[in-house]
Amino acid sequence: MTSRIAVIDFETTGSSPGQGARATEVAIVIVEHGAVVGSFQSLMNAGVWVPPFITQLTGITNAMVAEAPPAAEVMRQAHAFVGGAPMVAHNAAFDRGFWRAELARIGCDAEHPFACTVRLSRRLHPNAPNHRLGTLVDYHGIASAGPAHRALADASVTAQLLLRMQEHLRLHWGIATSDHAFLLALQACAKARLADFLVRHARGAQESLGLARDLNRKPLAEPQNAQARTYVSSRPL
Repeated sequence: MTSRIAVIDFETTGSSPGQGARATEVAIVIVEHGAVVGSFQSLMNAGVWVPPFITQLTGITNAMVAEAPPAAEVMRQAHAFVGGAPMVAHNAAFDRGFWRAELARIGCDAEHPFACTVRLSRRLHPNAPNHRLGTLVDYHGIASAGPAHRALADASVTAQLLLRMQEHLRLHWGIATSDHAFLLALQACAKARLADFLVRHARGAQESLGLARDLNRKPLAEPQNAQARTYVSSRPL
């Protein structure tokens, strides 16, 4: 199972594609094996007006959007960049909605599973003042990656937040590998069962690691008339 995860952030003209809002900017940061390994960012021109309050919030103007590449072109590039990687976003329902809506316009598949750093933070860091992205950046001491409410800056700090959560799971719970499937299960876990869930997962991971080590050390039965002893490889039999 791949550890590659695509962390995404959209800037948009409104809160919902169902109400006619369109994306004005997208950024994707790829996290793999505990590190950032790549990024993609672009403004996009969807042929819509950017309201003044959005410009005030994001700094993205109608003039900037008018000079940007067409939304269809940008979304094809974004789709190719993500490939089959599962996705993460802060308040994932928002970004998932725009990801699916913009890709639907160009006939591209958008069935990528999304994990949410808001939901994960509520499970792992319940004592944080709140779970807004800016608050969590300060809470975890994450360095700013640029102005808030710009896609690449927000995707970059969300990626760092994800890495901090994975580090927390490793250091405090002994969970060395927290892949996307585990993150989905974690965010869906009821708070009352959270400790049991984490202990059970840590125990299972440790037992699997111990079994793998034992198998790597254990010799196979030696065939009759064999001249050399053969050992089990790291690949499962």
